[in-house]
Amino acid sequence: MKFYIATDHAGIDLKDYTVELLKEKGHEVIDLGPFSKDRVDYPDYAIKVCEAVLADKSSQGILICGSGIGMSMAANRHSGIRAALCHDAYTATVARGHNDANVLCFGERVVGKGVAESILDAWIEGSFDGGRHTGRVAKIEKINS
Repeated sequence: MKFYIATDHAGIDLKDYTVELLKEKGHEVIDLGPFSKDRVDYPDYAIKVCEAVLADKSSQGILICGSGIGMSMAANRHSGIRAALCHDAYTATVARGHNDANVLCFGERVVGKGVAESILDAWIEGSFDGGRHTGRVAKIEKINS
């Protein structure tokens, strides 16, 4: 799987850990920054990931900030992006299965490395269930389009 990943200054350590973990698991990872803990604005990095995912439909996005909330809000402003703020493996599984989420968000101040790994594993193993969820996802896509 191919991932575009970015953070703000509050998620650098977990981003770096996530990049290495995904590469070890055999995934392609494009790190869109930032690369230092200097203060940056999370919407700027949400835009980078969302534009990359929209241009590369077979990819997924990962956005990390302190809580994950700001990144998920910024990402969901993009038509075609279904960003899910996940705090555990269950929410990641449901986001993929029921909502066909294409951008994963979590917070460095909320989840540790072990939980982040379980979230990533669930996300990677998950896929859209279709069926009754297809119409609901279509309704999401009609909002603001």
